[in-house]
Amino acid sequence: MSHTTDVARQYFEALDAHDLDTAIALWKPDGTGRFVNEQDLNSPADVRDYFTRLFAAFPDFSLEILDITSARHHSVVRWRARATFAGPGMFEGLTPNGARLDLEGCDLMTLDDDRIERNDAYVDFASVARQLGVLPPAGSTAELRLTRLANLRTRLRSRFQADQPERIADGVWLVRGGFPVRTMNVYLIEDDGGVTMFDAGIEDMTDAVRKAGVRLGGIKRIVLGHADPDHRGSAPGIDAPAYCHLAERETAEADLPQRDYWDPSKLQPQARFVLGRLLPMWDGGAVKIAGTVQEGDEVAGFRVIELPGHAPGQIGLFRDSDRLALVSDCFYTLDIQTGIKGAARVPHPAFNADTEQARASIRKLAALSPSIAWPGHANPVTGDVVGQLERAASA
Repeated sequence: MSHTTDVARQYFEALDAHDLDTAIALWKPDGTGRFVNEQDLNSPADVRDYFTRLFAAFPDFSLEILDITSARHHSVVRWRARATFAGPGMFEGLTPNGARLDLEGCDLMTLDDDRIERNDAYVDFASVARQLGVLPPAGSTAELRLTRLANLRTRLRSRFQADQPERIADGVWLVRGGFPVRTMNVYLIEDDGGVTMFDAGIEDMTDAVRKAGVRLGGIKRIVLGHADPDHRGSAPGIDAPAYCHLAERETAEADLPQRDYWDPSKLQPQARFVLGRLLPMWDGGAVKIAGTVQEGDEVAGFRVIELPGHAPGQIGLFRDSDRLALVSDCFYTLDIQTGIKGAARVPHPAFNADTEQARASIRKLAALSPSIAWPGHANPVTGDVVGQLERAASA
């Protein structure tokens, strides 16, 4: 037991000294870490990467052990961290602002052969957000308003969870889900006694999508519009082969899809913080891809159209018989920073591989003269669809 305490103490003292070589040497090669309810660190390499970025954002980061309790192979460490958000590194997409950080937390460490096998860290990230200026101070009028809004959204969430599929065209059904107020769209297309699923929404939608698919004869296959977390989320939980464009395959099959072109600094601070938390929560994990699709392929009576820009291998589906378009994130009808629905617009540049290419894809879609265009989120474009798409591409 005393040796277990010694290992825990050595680890925290190494982190306090910013000595990552010593800290990582105390881990087993297959060890895993977790910020409970926030983030998984799947290897010691992930732990090193996390603290490297943390120390770059908080160069004076210090860690004080308040007490240690050990029993056999476990140690519970209560600690206090102090730091200044001085940079130059960013933290959770936030730009350094000089804010002071002072918080307490607790780690539950599991050791095997005197090395760390697992570490579960309990941190009050709401307190972190308050101290960094992202959330209002505790007990303030602003926080009270946010609490009331959160309670209202919780009630709305239970009221608006996806349940019944909605028929939006001949042989095409829509399952809405997610939060806020069901802005994630998953499409089920009747296909030889079952359905083909286009886009997969978020992990939280898995049960609703599976249930809707069963009611329609069963989900035979999944086609991803692209592989972002909010479009592949339920796919791992659906027992059906999955397909995507070749340029999306690597991301679809990755454990955590982090696009190298994402630039959260283009978002407002509140949106950076919130979306930084939501994206991992939305994701359902790696998707095993059974095959790929490309321009002109036939999918359940639709043809594949390549619409890159937001994502390198983004695709949509177009049905010539009624000019119905299902287009994933070719365009938005939702302000992703506020959740407010509105007119068609180019996807937000913070998450685009190439915004000008995204504009070109919207023009390509408009050239098909769709009668209605359904995106990956929120509402479709109806009425003068071509005019609205052309205005979106030119804005």
